[in-house]
Amino acid sequence: MRYVKILLIMLVVAVSLFAGAAMPGNAAIEPTVDLLRPKAERGDVSAQFKLGVMYANGHGVPQNSQEAVKWYRQAAEQGHLQAQINLGAMYRDGQGVPQDYQEALKWFHKAAEQGHAQADFYLGQMYYKGQGVPQDCQEAIKWFHKAVYYLSQAQFYLGQMYYEGQCVPQDYQKALKWYRQAAVYHPEAQYNLGNMYRQGQGVSQDYVEAYAWIIIAAKNGFEKVSKVKALFLRDMNALQVAAAEQRAKEIQDELEHDSRVAE
Repeated sequence: MRYVKILLIMLVVAVSLFAGAAMPGNAAIEPTVDLLRPKAERGDVSAQFKLGVMYANGHGVPQNSQEAVKWYRQAAEQGHLQAQINLGAMYRDGQGVPQDYQEALKWFHKAAEQGHAQADFYLGQMYYKGQGVPQDCQEAIKWFHKAVYYLSQAQFYLGQMYYEGQCVPQDYQKALKWYRQAAVYHPEAQYNLGNMYRQGQGVSQDYVEAYAWIIIAAKNGFEKVSKVKALFLRDMNALQVAAAEQRAKEIQDELEHDSRVAE
């Protein structure tokens, strides 16, 4: 009988261990809608935001933009920063609600008042495109500059504006400066740098440097590179191509260093 008890105890322990192994990190299991909804209905701002995310992305529930807007709004009204940004984006894009640029601007401004760079960038975009407001280049530049030390998107936009002379006098050197800053994370900025070095825009013409940036952009998945690669290679000899490949490795190291510094 004693051996039977021992066997039963061993069986219980084994089952417990198996159950624990089957659900690693039990405390970290993602909350379900059934767990979150009662908290959200009681005014828990974190639960409201999480429900918004789940409905927006279809995580654990059928995707439902209207339901996402409902929960984002409740969290946003309590001052939840990311909920304000997400709600603004849904009004801007007409997801789950009729498109309403004025409402989008309202929520982006609320988030910007809390110091969020993504909200600054979205405001810059809206003033630049004249969405919900008359186009205002100076206001757009102001908001892009607020975001520029945190977001490569803002750096890229400024590069584009100076390159094309949109809202500002055309200035290739300033375009080059902003594209270089954006290039840490932005493949299209890398591609544009390649083009500028190839054409000598704002910098001395340099086929090796140009092709090095094209290699980097291709490595980071910028699809347009495949269509123009032959154009770059047409003006280069084998030694220049080899030099560009070596230079691309050096640039990659520089970008990785800049990325670590930015973090």
